[in-house]
Amino acid sequence: MKGETTRQNIQKQVVKVQKLHQTLSNIRTDYVNKTVSELIKQKPSFITIEDLAVSNMMKNKHLARAVAQQKFYEFRTKIISTASENGIELRIVNRFYPSSKTCSSCGAYKKDLKLSDRVYKCDNCNTEIDRDLNASINLADAKKYKIA
Repeated sequence: MKGETTRQNIQKQVVKVQKLHQTLSNIRTDYVNKTVSELIKQKPSFITIEDLAVSNMMKNKHLARAVAQQKFYEFRTKIISTASENGIELRIVNRFYPSSKTCSSCGAYKKDLKLSDRVYKCDNCNTEIDRDLNASINLADAKKYKIA
């Protein structure tokens, strides 16, 4: 009798955890939908994204879970379809384009930039800018890209 009660309690806890994971998944999907919607509402002439190697990121045991949870592929497919529906050009830049290693002000290339460096400091023109902002400016100015 005691074993059956324990089994039922374990089953209840399993169901609770499953519901929690489903809720988190729904929150992430909602975030993707709202982000894409917000981008499209601004009616830009083009949107530029980087062609990330998500399958390679999934091979890294330290990144795999975080990458899977962030729904990169879902974001990409959603933005491609929504941009084409609204007549917005979607540019896809090659994954090897040095967007974060190039200075957005002078165009100097910095080889020794680590992932832990969150602020880009140009040795050439002494510009200090957030690394992600620098990369986004470089992606917007990219000359070589595919159109989706």
